[in-house]
Amino acid sequence: MGARVAIVLFGVLAAGLPASAKELQVRRPVAVTAVPRVVYRPVPARPAPQTFSMPLFPMAVAPLPAQTGAVRQPRSRARVKAAKGTESAPKADPPKAEAPIADAPKADVQKMDTSKADAPKADVPKADVPKADVPKADVVPKADVVPKADVVPKADVQKIDASKSDALKADRQKADGQKADGQKASSASAAGAYPTMPESERLAIQSDLALLGDYEGAPGNFDEGTTAAVKAFQQHLHNRATGVLAAPERDALAAAAKGPAAAVGWRLIDDPKTGARLGLPEKLVPNSSTSRSGSRWTSAQGQIQIETFRYTEAALPALFEDEKKTSKRRVTASVLRAGSFVISGVQRLKNFIVRAQASGSEVRGVTILYDQATEGIMATVATATAGAFQGFPDAKAAPLPGMRRAVEYATAIVVSAGGDLLAPGRATEECRTIVVPGLGRAERVAADPANDLALLRLYGARNLVPAALAGESKGDALTLFGVGDPLAQAGDTAVTSVAARRAGQGVEPVPKLGFSGAAAVDAQGRFAGMVDLTSPVAAGGRPVLPQAAVVPADAVRSFLTAQGIVLETGAAPAADHAAIEKSVMRVICVRK
Repeated sequence: MGARVAIVLFGVLAAGLPASAKELQVRRPVAVTAVPRVVYRPVPARPAPQTFSMPLFPMAVAPLPAQTGAVRQPRSRARVKAAKGTESAPKADPPKAEAPIADAPKADVQKMDTSKADAPKADVPKADVPKADVPKADVVPKADVVPKADVVPKADVQKIDASKSDALKADRQKADGQKADGQKASSASAAGAYPTMPESERLAIQSDLALLGDYEGAPGNFDEGTTAAVKAFQQHLHNRATGVLAAPERDALAAAAKGPAAAVGWRLIDDPKTGARLGLPEKLVPNSSTSRSGSRWTSAQGQIQIETFRYTEAALPALFEDEKKTSKRRVTASVLRAGSFVISGVQRLKNFIVRAQASGSEVRGVTILYDQATEGIMATVATATAGAFQGFPDAKAAPLPGMRRAVEYATAIVVSAGGDLLAPGRATEECRTIVVPGLGRAERVAADPANDLALLRLYGARNLVPAALAGESKGDALTLFGVGDPLAQAGDTAVTSVAARRAGQGVEPVPKLGFSGAAAVDAQGRFAGMVDLTSPVAAGGRPVLPQAAVVPADAVRSFLTAQGIVLETGAAPAADHAAIEKSVMRVICVRK
């Protein structure tokens, strides 16, 4: 069967005629093997590569620099073979583009194929790297890249480097010298500014710095430590650290110290037992008493003690050694100067500071003791208290701004025979007791804050001589009648007179302390007004010399009339001062 079919197929093929399965008469079925079905799915054609006349990201593609020489092409095997075959033969002209490749020789075909493989594709246009974007000036020939004239010998390079380093060193030394000169100038200005400042102001600055915690040195000694504290405070203000406080900086320091000072009840007082002046934290030491040689202030449980002392006959160096040898006392720091000393350390379970000042053979001082458990509060307060201590305050100087003396002396004018007195308002406010020597206690019954006037009533007094307050004064020549402060006139209680001259609302020269409230009369003996001593506040709360003003007679008369006082109409003769002197007396305000 198989042979018969093969013969038939051979005949068909030999005849060149088409054949099909129907034309073949096969009597028997042929077994056909099953062929697995193959499914052909169409594969998507890849998109043709796109070409762009300009780069996609023009900002990110930098133009290539133009090549001045021949461009080096990448090496390939075909190119190497072509190069070997053409080394000895002369170079043939490249075929024209119109000639078909089939007509070219094999060597030319190989060269063309090689150039095609090495050359960039025709799809990339030449506009990708425009020649106009690269100026010819930027193209530097290889020979001109490093001119021989610019080549500096190594020795010259070393000289140049050495000269540069020397110049840098010189500039650095100059800057350091200027900085050192600035520091020296700052220190010199600070050293020259503070000695000319009043002692009360120096101590006030140091106390404020101590209350703020910027100063922790020896109290009362305005040395380099205090200047460093001033510079630290100036740096807190982001100002130049000169060591000398300008007026706005002094204002800022006083304002910053108000908070800590108010928290402890800080107040400057005059100690009547010793005559010294000191700063006292009244909220921490509310209990007061007297000691054998001074005054004492203590806390409720005795953890804090502040005590003043006074020795009329003592040698400062000997007392300095005796204080250091006190029983159970361990000294950690001590400074002895010409007129003062400071000692600090530990005594039993308490810290202590002793500060003393001498004037001749008299020594006045203060001792501060506080438990170590209270060191967090008392460390700065103790330094401020010892720093503000003045053993011998200037009797002629006005009290510091905001300061209330424990005992203040002033002058009062008798305005009625029944015991009514005219006195200055500030000198008689916040008094626990008002005393008129030889006549008893008085009571403040009315005040005029605008003109600094106060009306006192002296109970039980009779036959007083009132001053003649009526009449209009003329001229600028005045005579002031008053009683000076005991420290200003060596304890004398007599009425004294001082010649003065009216200068606007003020009086020149300024009378001594205690004359606040004195009577001012003109050349004809007519009442011109009441003297009012004030302590003006300069920038930063700095005290200046006291100023004297005259409260006009019209303001005095208006105030007294409003209080129901009948004024005297007569006037004392200008040549006879006895009458006006009988109408003037000392008044004492005793505060807590």
